[in-house]
Amino acid sequence: MTTTETEVFETIRYTADIVLIAVGHVLLIERGWDPFEGMWALPGGHVDVGETSVTAAARELAEETGIFVPVAGLRQVGTFDAPGRDPRGRYVTVAYAATLPQTLAPSAGTDATAARWWPLNDLPELAFDHADILRVAVGSTA
Repeated sequence: MTTTETEVFETIRYTADIVLIAVGHVLLIERGWDPFEGMWALPGGHVDVGETSVTAAARELAEETGIFVPVAGLRQVGTFDAPGRDPRGRYVTVAYAATLPQTLAPSAGTDATAARWWPLNDLPELAFDHADILRVAVGSTA
């Protein structure tokens, strides 16, 4: 680097999302605040200090939906890091997926105002890039 070049740094936040599928349905949460307040999204959130992304995915699923899936039951779908995927700034998420043999009754918690199972062939518009994550996850289970 020459003395005329300037380095630019950005804050990068680390999150985990989860795609939980059961009998042709996916579990979604309704967001309780901005960005995308009132829109449907995959359960997920920030990776806490000292936590792995897979542990965060299992924790966020339980906190936001009341459904617990053990870490051993999660498989990594991919890393999603496109600039602009979150209007709050640079967010990198690692997405996980799991499949249940039947739907379980969810109960919304933390930042979710609702949690419900949606048919994969009749989904609402999803927040962030969650439609892309869901497409990749469903493709990886086929």
